[in-house]
Amino acid sequence: MTLIAPHVTAFLREHLPTQRSASQHTCETYTYALKLLFEYASDRLKVTPSSLTMEQIDAALILGFLDYLENDRGNSPSTRNARLAAIKSFVRFTGNRQPALLDQVHRVLAIPLKRTDNKLVGYLSIAEVQALLNAPQLETRTGVRDRAMIHLCYAAALRVSELVTLPHDAVTLHVEPAVRIIGKGRKERCLPLWKQAANDIRLWVKVRGDVTAVELFVNARGGPMTRAGFEYVLRKHVESAARICPSLSQRSVTPHVLRHTCAMTILQATGDLRKVSLWLGHADMKTTQVYLQADPTEKLDAIESVIPPSLRRGRFRAPDKLIASLIGR
Repeated sequence: MTLIAPHVTAFLREHLPTQRSASQHTCETYTYALKLLFEYASDRLKVTPSSLTMEQIDAALILGFLDYLENDRGNSPSTRNARLAAIKSFVRFTGNRQPALLDQVHRVLAIPLKRTDNKLVGYLSIAEVQALLNAPQLETRTGVRDRAMIHLCYAAALRVSELVTLPHDAVTLHVEPAVRIIGKGRKERCLPLWKQAANDIRLWVKVRGDVTAVELFVNARGGPMTRAGFEYVLRKHVESAARICPSLSQRSVTPHVLRHTCAMTILQATGDLRKVSLWLGHADMKTTQVYLQADPTEKLDAIESVIPPSLRRGRFRAPDKLIASLIGR
């Protein structure tokens, strides 16, 4: 029997960060997926997680785990697929270290991804963005920080992991304000900052104080802001902004919705999908095409450019009620 614990340690501490140069966000996502899997396996097999063996993590158990994610935890198919991708990566890694497990590994790798619906991306209107940015109280240090965080997340289309890990020295506020981001897949991009966003960040830098954290945004204790911390901040200000802009109360506003909103703003301003792709740091233009589907102006332009067919006009005359009743018999 092959204990699973040593392979997990090697996978998360050596393989992902060192050999694959995976980002911190990827490492955290894979760690969480394996945590859920091992907790499920422990409960089902009635053994402690540290006693689990690789032979027990077979295709049947993983299929049961995927059903558990969707039916018991209420996860979407896309989340289910993300968890499966992490598990496959780990199983493939153990197969390379333990050739005797290759048959079991191949059966796991054969588990298909689930097809997902291609829903339109959600994004905010200009009025909703303005209400959200005006929600933080700039008379307080926390309010200054919150405005700067939300504004930068929106203006630079940052993923939440990019926002909370952004180093202080990644932002340039002189002459031509810009932000340098190490994004998904360790791709680096440099974006100019809108004037208003740069002003909000300058104000935060002035009141940030002497803290040891290298990250630009810190919590009340001076430590780096976390994903959960920013999600809480955003949720709080959405609730406040909804009093001024009631349509926000009907929306699910997440950090990624701010990213989508920036993408739609850039697309509507430039009409150039390539610029949107560069701004968001997409590796493939196909990923960016979802914004064309969501942009109503593209459809309106198409309608206005179409020459409608010339149709014969006519006038409908309803039949006499007596005749109509006889026809129906």
